Amino acid sequence: QVQLVESGGGLVQAGDSLRLSCAASGRTISSYVMGWFRQAPGRDREFVSSISWSGSSTTYADSVKGRFTISRDNAKNTVYLQMNSLKVDDTAVYYCARRGTGLTLRRPSDYDVWGQGTQVTVSS
Repeated sequence: QVQLVESGGGLVQAGDSLRLSCAASGRTISSYVMGWFRQAPGRDREFVSSISWSGSSTTYADSVKGRFTISRDNAKNTVYLQMNSLKVDDTAVYYCARRGTGLTLRRPSDYDVWGQGTQVTVSS
């Protein structure tokens, strides 16, 4: 059974950067699409970014395109999310997830393993 643990969140000011990590243990994630999602208080969980198993293909939500970069290191069984030019609206709990048998990249229900999340708070 694979477990995902996110880290790297924190309190930053608008315009700052953060790098989130998602470390997998128990089983390799090297053959899976991996995604990042976020959930702000009172809002649904929303797609942020995904990356193919090889890292050659990435997808981003329009709200983060050009500011966030997803990457992975399969040798380390880890996925990353580099977040630059952070905005107050980026404040949320960020989750990484492994896509299961689902067909889409953006729907949370298509991901079958989730981490516990890491809080990102951006102040103005």
